[in-house]
Amino acid sequence: MTVTIEISNLSKFFGDKAAVDNVSLKTEKGQIVALLGPNGAGKSTLMNMICGYLAPSSGSIRVLGEDVSENSLKVRENIGFLPEGAPLYPDLSVRQFLNYMAELRGFYGEERDERVAAAEALAKVENVAQQKIETLSKGYSRRVGFAQSILSRPPVLLLDEPTDGLDPNQKRHIRSLISQMGKSRTIVISTHLLEEAESVCNRIVLVNKGRIMADGNLNEVLKQSRSRNLENAFRKLTTTEEEE
Repeated sequence: MTVTIEISNLSKFFGDKAAVDNVSLKTEKGQIVALLGPNGAGKSTLMNMICGYLAPSSGSIRVLGEDVSENSLKVRENIGFLPEGAPLYPDLSVRQFLNYMAELRGFYGEERDERVAAAEALAKVENVAQQKIETLSKGYSRRVGFAQSILSRPPVLLLDEPTDGLDPNQKRHIRSLISQMGKSRTIVISTHLLEEAESVCNRIVLVNKGRIMADGNLNEVLKQSRSRNLENAFRKLTTTEEEE
């Protein structure tokens, strides 16, 4: 299998606090990986380092063989990223925003229009394409952010809390879309919901206090959690969406 992301002994300190603490991880094409952990576990920090937006304190990251520290622009060409609270341009319409993001990625004319139309359809935002972003609900704004992350049809897709703010029907749609897209690329999602990780992902990486505590499918992660006396930490992640 093709190794897509290779992380070696990665750490990130803010002052004397380790947000990510000596993490090593490999992903392969066709894997949908959940970074599962409570808020503050280091999931978003890890994603931002993979994208090159944060420099690590130590360690290395390679995406499709390219070192992030040495060639971050090349790495970003191969990554689609939906950050938590993705920044949008409120004065632009959805279509204007997606056109702009497509052009930033080097797509113009008919190719731009085709990619934007496809992303709008996949994210189901065609009906608000002419609305200003500032008028959208949180759920629609999140879906617009998702649409921009898939414009370039990247081989690696990073989604930070991708269903945050969505209603149950929207969540089912995005999760189904992630499952379909994950067959031909690597998708890494961060979530604090065990239910989401279980329903969407074929691999779960349990993260707490900046460290990987368990890694595998759900049964393997449960077994590792029991053997390492992590039941209490794992139980905190069984919150259902109705309890949020």
